[in-house]
Amino acid sequence: MRLRIITPLAIIIDTEPVLALRAEDDSGSFGIQPGHANFLTSLTIGVVSWQDGAKTRHYCAVRHGVLVVAGGTSITITTREAVAGDDLATLDETVIAGYCAAIDEERTERTDTLRLQLNAIRQIVRQLRSQGSGDRGRLG
Repeated sequence: MRLRIITPLAIIIDTEPVLALRAEDDSGSFGIQPGHANFLTSLTIGVVSWQDGAKTRHYCAVRHGVLVVAGGTSITITTREAVAGDDLATLDETVIAGYCAAIDEERTERTDTLRLQLNAIRQIVRQLRSQGSGDRGRLG
């Protein structure tokens, strides 16, 4: 099989033959071998591993993504971020921890942005209410 791991900015991995691949989605870990049925899934943050023709194991950390198996002969993973490496410990500890920290930071930023928007809406509503009550007093 041919394996391609692609980010918006680069092709991180484009290799063949791949004898087996392991990845993880929301339902858990799964494996792909040559001849696998067409398949589509959404990956979690994790490490994709595969075995090449020389039976050497390789790894790539991915930050979510979509995995597609086509015709049992190709696997394509599209992801926002990917870091390839042959040292699983480094990928697992450093890269995955970095991905998780970035996601936590994004969550915090989204929460802060939402709070600012809600405060702005409250200010607008207060202003409109105070203008509305002032207009009624002058008319009546």
